[in-house]
Amino acid sequence: MKLLILSCLLGLSLAATPIVPIQKYYHESVGILEAARIKAAEEAQDFDGSRIVGGSAAGLGQYPHMGGLVITLTTGQTSVCGSSLISNTRAVTAAHCWFDGRNQASQFVVVLGSLALFSGGTRVTTSNVIMHEDWDPNRIQFDVAIINLNFVSFSNTIRAIALPSGTQLNNDFVGVTAQAAGFGRQSDWAGIGQNQQLHHVSLRVISNAECQRFFGSTIIASTLCIDGSDRRSTCGGDSGGPLAINQNGQDVLIGITSFGSAFGCTIGFPAGFARVTSFTSWFNARL
Repeated sequence: MKLLILSCLLGLSLAATPIVPIQKYYHESVGILEAARIKAAEEAQDFDGSRIVGGSAAGLGQYPHMGGLVITLTTGQTSVCGSSLISNTRAVTAAHCWFDGRNQASQFVVVLGSLALFSGGTRVTTSNVIMHEDWDPNRIQFDVAIINLNFVSFSNTIRAIALPSGTQLNNDFVGVTAQAAGFGRQSDWAGIGQNQQLHHVSLRVISNAECQRFFGSTIIASTLCIDGSDRRSTCGGDSGGPLAINQNGQDVLIGITSFGSAFGCTIGFPAGFARVTSFTSWFNARL
């Protein structure tokens, strides 16, 4: 019955091209609940190290730039996000992972080289986070932040991802298939019984004009969107994580997971990312 209702809603929505509400106040609406679910799921499984919608489990070292975030809020509650390592001492994430407009983080534990979020890998604790000065929690724009870390040594499972450069800076990547990775849900109804480890999925980049049909003026030049019509997308808990392409044998970060529809991640609407080419200079100035 749920699937039938969702399918009908999607059909009506696409026909009317409405402005779709965006999930806001990430920590209280998603992150805190996801932290509890992921931790319980990991503890309930015989996890041997050997979420995302419509994707599959990632292998150890397949996304060496991926950094899970275990977040302590000023309330003492725990939340979760993702990040991408861009140097031995820097990672990037979504600004809303640090402050979502209502909930403030006080500490990140960046989890590198691990398929689990609450155990294993190299774990780096920091409270040194710089949000973009134009971050707008109400409109979900300029949703980027840089995380300063103590020096992290690279290995087969931990390595920085490249930022766009050269001709890539002028590329809107429309029609390109990119890879997203994260520890979040694999469906809107994910439970503790679901296999819990780092997942990844291939997603097609769409034009901002197409994305504006759903999200209206939230979509600006520094936003990048993916097509979610085939029920493949990022989901709750994936915020701040990477959207990457591989060009000439090199992984390049093109998006930072930012927002999705308040209706859910399996209903078929696009998902939004911070467009990294719009922030490359801002990141490079802080390396």
